[in-house]
Amino acid sequence: MSENLPWTVGRLLNWTADYLNKRGADSPRLDAETLLAEAMRCPRINLYAAFETEPSEDVRAKFRDWVKRRAEGEPTAYLVGHREFYSLDFRVTSDVLIPRPETELLVVESLDRAKELPSRDHLQVADVGTGSGVVAVCLAKYLPTASVTAIDRSAPALAVAKENAAKHGFAERIEFVESDLFSAIPAEATYDLIASNPPYVAEGDEIDDSVVRYEPHSALFAGPKGTEVIERLVPQAAERLRSGGFLLLEISPMIHDAVSDIIRLRTDLELLPTAKDFARHPRVVQARKL
Repeated sequence: MSENLPWTVGRLLNWTADYLNKRGADSPRLDAETLLAEAMRCPRINLYAAFETEPSEDVRAKFRDWVKRRAEGEPTAYLVGHREFYSLDFRVTSDVLIPRPETELLVVESLDRAKELPSRDHLQVADVGTGSGVVAVCLAKYLPTASVTAIDRSAPALAVAKENAAKHGFAERIEFVESDLFSAIPAEATYDLIASNPPYVAEGDEIDDSVVRYEPHSALFAGPKGTEVIERLVPQAAERLRSGGFLLLEISPMIHDAVSDIIRLRTDLELLPTAKDFARHPRVVQARKL
């Protein structure tokens, strides 16, 4: 292609998608579109009506910088500062994990379990390890009678979660608590439903290099086995659950059997069938308080 041709939207997208593909990006075309749309400050779908438009030099300069950083492994979500989750747009920073599609299953299963709870005027729900707040916000949105407690030991993560709650209009219905699991939660607080996407990566597990380099290790790694945080969380959650209430844990398929055994050993919890993700891997372990 001649270098004398103008750098139109269409040409920028095609060149960038090819460039990122050669550098191993998982979704090079989507990355190219997301970065250019953000640089142009327009919805991604608007790019298709502007294929022959030539963006300004300022836009192209910002886009070039982002593409370079993306090629070096920096996640697109951190570059643009937001990510879609459960059809809502959430702010993300390097203080929080990037929301992943697998975690949407945690929301789906939590909403389904909530339907099975005895009729209560005011559900009490806890999201343990809230991170960016995506689960807490989604549960507040789709459980309109619920009060949600969002718990995280990271103050910077809670700041991001608070921004997201305010952005979507749920700041008044979500209480944010800085706490290592339930350690800072009043002893009398009990819940109908506890959902958690805790750290569950074992120290020896192979995960994507960009995840290791850019995402917060404290939200990823649990310890040598991958179950260390869950081993502490399960008994604390069991003490906080009301009779008939539910505990839902997003897990790695590699620790499914170990997590199931942790719950089976308890006399106050009934292990329920595990929900599988789209790849048919066990993803959300569930239990009911007896």
